[in-house]
Amino acid sequence: MFGPPGMAYVYLVYGMYDCLNVVSGRDGAASAVLVRAVEPLAGIEAMVEARRAFAARRARPAASPRGQHDLASGPGRLCAAFSIDRSFSGADLCDPDGVLHLEVPAPGDRPAVPAWSPRIGVAYAGEPWTSIAWRLADLTSPALSAPIPAGARDESDPEPGLPDPRSGSQA
Repeated sequence: MFGPPGMAYVYLVYGMYDCLNVVSGRDGAASAVLVRAVEPLAGIEAMVEARRAFAARRARPAASPRGQHDLASGPGRLCAAFSIDRSFSGADLCDPDGVLHLEVPAPGDRPAVPAWSPRIGVAYAGEPWTSIAWRLADLTSPALSAPIPAGARDESDPEPGLPDPRSGSQA
């Protein structure tokens, strides 16, 4: 999490689930974005098998995805579906030849409709952390880890007076 931007940081939560983060701040500063969901476009069968293998390693019955878009709709599900574990920490996600990397949308892909909303799963943190709109999602994707609340702001409206999550600077 303290590495250069674009590096993968994978950590274990609840002693069971790996979570993928993209380091986003300057080298030496703790700053990362949790990847909560990915919309599967290809390799569905491999993802289903990877989820089954993950469940088998933990001697638990495999949860049946509610559909294709449920395969990687949550940080733990995402890592299980893509077989991402802590060995990926430190991977350069900007290296197009890397096994795990980020890509720009292909020409002709449906355009994303970004929206900001408060983060989910952080009620324990209290205010103001439960209300800051640091969750970014594509409103057109059926593969969200949780619904976007009605009235979510679009990307042009960062929280006034708080760090702009897109740049790390003050809004």
